[in-house]
Amino acid sequence: MKKKVLAVTLCLILAISVSACKKKETKPPVPQTPGPMAPGPISPEQMPPGQMPPGPMMQGPISPEEQQSVPRPGMTMPKGKTRIVVPEAVRGNWSAVKIVVEDKITKKIQEYAVNLNSDFTIPNSNLNIHVGEFLPDFKMEGLVLTSRSNEPKNPAVGIRVFEGNKQIFPAPGKQWGWLWSHKELQTAHPFNHPRYSLTLKEGVLKKGLTTASE
Repeated sequence: MKKKVLAVTLCLILAISVSACKKKETKPPVPQTPGPMAPGPISPEQMPPGQMPPGPMMQGPISPEEQQSVPRPGMTMPKGKTRIVVPEAVRGNWSAVKIVVEDKITKKIQEYAVNLNSDFTIPNSNLNIHVGEFLPDFKMEGLVLTSRSNEPKNPAVGIRVFEGNKQIFPAPGKQWGWLWSHKELQTAHPFNHPRYSLTLKEGVLKKGLTTASE
């Protein structure tokens, strides 16, 4: 008799436990909030269009495949005043440059030979071009603009352009703008004018001199 009472009691306790479990509400999981990301380098693919990762981009000479370290939009440039260094292998070998002037209105294209370190006024205009140094194989190393060799592999010439008495190229505060011979480099920092465009055709060697490639 006692065993039957004990069995009935155990059944009642089990039934009450099951009922209590069903009534118990399940708490929703607490959302996990991600913590702050640890700082680290940002790859070029993660940067917004037109920007480059912070930090100096010029670390010594740049290979010819990288277009001779020509400044590009979005690149971090070294701060300070640039200076032109003409190597002994180049100095005195070039007498002039040939500059191509296009009149955008008349569509007339004219070529002019202008001596280095001299001034030239475009005919029938108030534009005056001051031609500086010619670098036959342009390269940039930090703040130094120079030439790798005397070979015309990447010709560039420093110029300043004045309209009347106002310097319009390069921008105010800069000493030299540059004209390039290679077409793929002419859009880096071009001379912009509503009527005239300027490009470098080539350098002119002094009479009797030749380069190794000639």
